[in-house]
Amino acid sequence: MIIVTGATGRLGRQVVEKLLESVPAETVGVSVREPAKAAELAERGVRVRAGDFTDPASLDHAFEGAAEVFLVSAAIRGPQAAASSRAAVDAAQRAGAHRVLYTSHQCASAESLFDPGRQHAATEKYLAGQNIAHTALRHGFYASTFEHYVPSALRTGEFRLPADGPVSWTAHADLVEADVRALTKPGLFDTVSPPLAAPDLVDFADAARLLGDITGRTITRVVVDDEEWKSDAVAAGMPEPAAEFVLGMFRAARAGEFAVTDPALEDLLGRPAIPIRTTLEDIVRNA
Repeated sequence: MIIVTGATGRLGRQVVEKLLESVPAETVGVSVREPAKAAELAERGVRVRAGDFTDPASLDHAFEGAAEVFLVSAAIRGPQAAASSRAAVDAAQRAGAHRVLYTSHQCASAESLFDPGRQHAATEKYLAGQNIAHTALRHGFYASTFEHYVPSALRTGEFRLPADGPVSWTAHADLVEADVRALTKPGLFDTVSPPLAAPDLVDFADAARLLGDITGRTITRVVVDDEEWKSDAVAAGMPEPAAEFVLGMFRAARAGEFAVTDPALEDLLGRPAIPIRTTLEDIVRNA
């Protein structure tokens, strides 16, 4: 059985849907914190069980009978993120799984300025020390991140943000397709994948120009000092740890950590990657 974790989340749910296009529902199980949210999958024949990375005992039941585990990195910040992923890897091994696929990031590094990059690197290191076949799927930075910034830019006419750098923004749909191919074709990637990233490098100044072209309005990129931005964000209601987390993204971007491209994604898809302009158009349409 193929077990997919986080199957009610944005990535995990799409992975399950794509997976069901090629394998029978009864061969798929999902591990979710709230099974009621996966009721529709259960009705289609998918095995749905409760599993929480912070409760290893629950994972033993959720992973029972697993041959492969598709491990979606938990939406947890700080060292607890790597700790929860280690717990899931351990549970996969206890269940007898012969392979784990883990959703990592293109910036996975112990020296990353972006906290998730450090946590992904820790999980990759842990996986490498286990006696189990595994692949760390190094995802490009999710293009959907712009959902946090475009609505405000449309209201104010500004991307008023800290200094950044170029990023190979990558669409969820492309990564889902790549992940499922890796999941259903053992040996496609061994241990660590190349960066699964779109080919175009775009910073917020580029995005402002694209957004202006899409809307016919002038969108200005305004660079704000880190501490000024953080102070304003906290004053507007963002918790300080969350603001510092976001600042890590900008610091890493201007250090070039996300300025990574590789032909692997498009080679795997057999088509061009979805451009960031398409993602921005979708966000504008739904704003």
